Amino acid sequence: MIRLLTLVLMALCWALTSLAAADSGTTLDQARAGESAELKVLWVASEGWAQAGPDGQPEGLTIAIMQRFAEWLNAQHELDVTLEFVEEADWRRFYGRVRDASGGVFGLGNVTITAARREELAFSPPYATNVAVFISGAADPEVHEPAALPQLMLGRRGLGFAGTLHEARLRDLAERHWPDMPLDLADSNDEILAAVAASTHFAYVDGYNYFRARAQGLAVRRHPALDDPGEQFGIIMPLDNDWQDLLVDFFASEGGLVNSDWYRDQLVKYLGHGVATMMTR
Repeated sequence: MIRLLTLVLMALCWALTSLAAADSGTTLDQARAGESAELKVLWVASEGWAQAGPDGQPEGLTIAIMQRFAEWLNAQHELDVTLEFVEEADWRRFYGRVRDASGGVFGLGNVTITAARREELAFSPPYATNVAVFISGAADPEVHEPAALPQLMLGRRGLGFAGTLHEARLRDLAERHWPDMPLDLADSNDEILAAVAASTHFAYVDGYNYFRARAQGLAVRRHPALDDPGEQFGIIMPLDNDWQDLLVDFFASEGGLVNSDWYRDQLVKYLGHGVATMMTR
């Protein structure tokens, strides 16, 4: 009985600790009632999208979008909003923190919008359309069809970004074309790009990461026949975030955020002309 009581108390303490640690931000109702509005913005480092600037403060395309949203709220709705940017190093933990948060919490992590994720998260309108690119070492022969993978990638291993659609894509290829495909998992794009450039692995990466790798001189090649185009990234929010409608209005204002000169300028500034052309054509 004493042991059972101890286990129950431990479980209760764990639950209370988890609840207390949940992320939260000011709700829109609270802001309209006159409370100071502080929105929490969790972000995962990704070069050009969200990263620490020279002064240690976050910068990048998605950071700029959130800052512009705060300015728009002030100008259009007289809401004085402060953004609290919080970096999260692990993408899976980032996703879970936003999902389990409450109120005015937002997440910047280039999360692909899917029907399944809409069951547990709210999304902004898309801020970018991505192409998932299949890459391998620069000296590898080009793969013109998935059925040729087992022969042309013999001696290589798949490397999936754990917990993302890129892992799912590799598993789908394995199921349909290479049942015994050797598959490893990684926790960062840099880890994936280094392994592919070393000709030990093949992988799916976001198109912008492929362009970044090429610009850095990494020995990787793209196999266009295996590209997966058309996925869209959105800012994520907990389902109870009541700022959602205003975020939608912001994206639609002045002819549409992603159609604006401001958006194009920010794309070029943070991601370069190559990525900007790929994502706006």
